[in-house]
Amino acid sequence: SINVLIVVNRVYQVVLRPTLACPVSTRGYKGEASDDSRGDLIEIPLPPWTEKDGETMDMKRRRLLFQSRKRGMLENCILLSLFAKKYLNTMSETQLRQYDRLINEPSNDWDIYYWATEAQPVPNVYAGEIMDLLKEFTKNKDQEQRLDAPNLEYLDKGSQ
Repeated sequence: SINVLIVVNRVYQVVLRPTLACPVSTRGYKGEASDDSRGDLIEIPLPPWTEKDGETMDMKRRRLLFQSRKRGMLENCILLSLFAKKYLNTMSETQLRQYDRLINEPSNDWDIYYWATEAQPVPNVYAGEIMDLLKEFTKNKDQEQRLDAPNLEYLDKGSQ
């Protein structure tokens, strides 16, 4: 059965993949397994991030709130949704653009987590006021209990 998987994978690589007509983005995720030869990994192309033009600040806040809550990993769901609850309603238009780029341009959610927790240096393109605010928020100096994303009831009352 392992031979069947190898044959199917090779058929995909040789026959099917070249027929894809869409351009391949430079953004993608290939995995990080250190002991893997990566010969069988297929790059998953991601569309390039572009800022949404013509979006009102209210719509941008609503979209960013949703995107802060619906991440690829639980740690960022909790961290970014609580951050959004605290700061999103008071962000300026420039800050909203910075936050939008920060949470939507990187192709790997772990990168955002490592930057916020200061486990890895922040690339210059994401460094700035919002990243500094997120790093400070992540330190949790008030030792708040952060075990889950906030309940959505606060949306009717504004940020608390």
